[in-house]
Amino acid sequence: MTVSDFLWDRLHAWGVRRVFGYPGDGINGLVGALDRAKDRLDFVQVRHEEMAAFMACAHAKYTGEVGVCLATSGPGAIHLLNGLYDARLDHMPVLAIVGQQARAAMGGHYQQEVDLPSLFKDVAGAFVQQASVPAQIRHLVDRGMRIAMANRRVTCLILPNDLQELDAVEQPERKHGTVHSGLGYARPVVIPTQAEGQRAADVLNAGSKVAILVGAGALHATDEIIAVADRLGAGVAKALLGKAAVPDDLPFVTGSIGLLGTGPSWDMMTECDTLLMVGSGFPYSEFLPKEGQARGVQIDVDPAMLSLRYPMEVNLVGDSRGTLDALLPLLQQKTDRSWRERIEGKVAKWWKTLEDRAMQPAEPLNPQRVFWDLSPRLPDRCIIAGDSGSHTNWYARDVKLRRGMMGTLSGGLATMGSGVPYAIAAKFAHPDRPVLAICGDGAMQMNGLNGLITIAKYWREWADPRLVVLVLNNRDLNQVTWEQRVMAGDPKFLGSQSLPDLPYHKLAEMLGLRGIFVDRPEDVAPAWVAAFSADQPTLVEFYTDPNVPPLPPHITLKQARALMSSMFGEPELGSVVMNTARQVFASVLPGSREEREPKARD
Repeated sequence: MTVSDFLWDRLHAWGVRRVFGYPGDGINGLVGALDRAKDRLDFVQVRHEEMAAFMACAHAKYTGEVGVCLATSGPGAIHLLNGLYDARLDHMPVLAIVGQQARAAMGGHYQQEVDLPSLFKDVAGAFVQQASVPAQIRHLVDRGMRIAMANRRVTCLILPNDLQELDAVEQPERKHGTVHSGLGYARPVVIPTQAEGQRAADVLNAGSKVAILVGAGALHATDEIIAVADRLGAGVAKALLGKAAVPDDLPFVTGSIGLLGTGPSWDMMTECDTLLMVGSGFPYSEFLPKEGQARGVQIDVDPAMLSLRYPMEVNLVGDSRGTLDALLPLLQQKTDRSWRERIEGKVAKWWKTLEDRAMQPAEPLNPQRVFWDLSPRLPDRCIIAGDSGSHTNWYARDVKLRRGMMGTLSGGLATMGSGVPYAIAAKFAHPDRPVLAICGDGAMQMNGLNGLITIAKYWREWADPRLVVLVLNNRDLNQVTWEQRVMAGDPKFLGSQSLPDLPYHKLAEMLGLRGIFVDRPEDVAPAWVAAFSADQPTLVEFYTDPNVPPLPPHITLKQARALMSSMFGEPELGSVVMNTARQVFASVLPGSREEREPKARD
């Protein structure tokens, strides 16, 4: 058994069953050993190492397991970084295994020689080690896996290529200076003391207008969140990574928060007198209550995330499900339901507003219509993989996730190009479930098109072949275009923002996948039905209007002035003005046009 054989054997003992990567001569020993271990470990060949890291991160998000990625030395290792930072910023356990030049060549300005421990020190700062001798492999693997699991962090093992081919040392010699490690880690359920729980309950019981904000740390606590919200008569807002924590069809769920958020979430945060924050590191404090407005209680398993966004009165270190379960008996049932009823009324009105915005005409297609028609056609247990772009606004606001669905994206890093790799990882992790990737044309040109090649290579291995790729083709780097208009007061810079118009559905067909093209509103719903009933992966290209504004839940005077300023020199002035007017009108007078214009019907 070589060092490489032993490494994969040890990772298998830790429960690893899949590795995402790309070969290279810096990892020839590891790749050869993977082939010998193919009855126990699956190797997923990606098109670029960045995608391997994205897939490892997504595997962790969709399974709770450690994601593992593999890359060669030098350029391959460097390519991993963006995907690893995605995992780092979203607190996901990922182990990166990278090659290195031969030990005798180190320090000799050798080909592809990169100071990898220094390169990975930030992204994998919890544990990054370069092996020197075979006797290290056992404890490096054990520590890399255990630290990734326990701290929910990225870890990294660096193996020189000559070391990979040496004989393994499965059990180090028992002498001074050796390390003798073992397998296994079980995550404890951390619960605050009863005294701290009572302090938190006293604050929550005293409030008459309680708001709850949940994030990714509450994804496994759906029933507990609902029970606490019912007891307190509270509304529930969701950070984007926590969108699947509670179903969107509950009347007291106000939806997402922040620039991509909803009106009811904004209103609830500006009017509440008590804030309960659960498993969320939502970064934008301007969308939380003003300091001094509300008393605060926060629950997070990571003490470093406590009282970071809002000065909390009680900070509880603990698992969200266990802590909420312990807190519930201490909470008093709110008999005055006026606050809850007010929230539910605003939520009901908001859904009508979103529908009216989605039904506004655009040239040729309103992007909101794509998402509004999607929600009722999402299959049960569907898994959604989002990307970063203007489409993220519509996913955050318009898509109604039901119980049993999963949905995530690049949160802390908000990187483009993650959607299709995420979807592929979801499909490998859950081959019997339908998966949807949500992408813009910028993200497709960045990584998505290459990801289609990977889908074409592997899709016949999946029990359920349904992997649907949504592409919003608006010929524009649209999110940044609107940020330039609204934040900087600059018109659209065509040289920076305009994208080549590609036939994405035809490119999918060239790879043997199904392609659907939609540029009329009446064809949106039938396209979704066809895509989710197909017997092969399907790309649906929606040819949408880039000038439909992703209106924030609250428009500040500064934003309004910037938008007005950007109109001087705006190359698409007429379209921007017309679409903005339609969206604002729909916000002011929500509901169907028939409700607003009864005389017109007569």
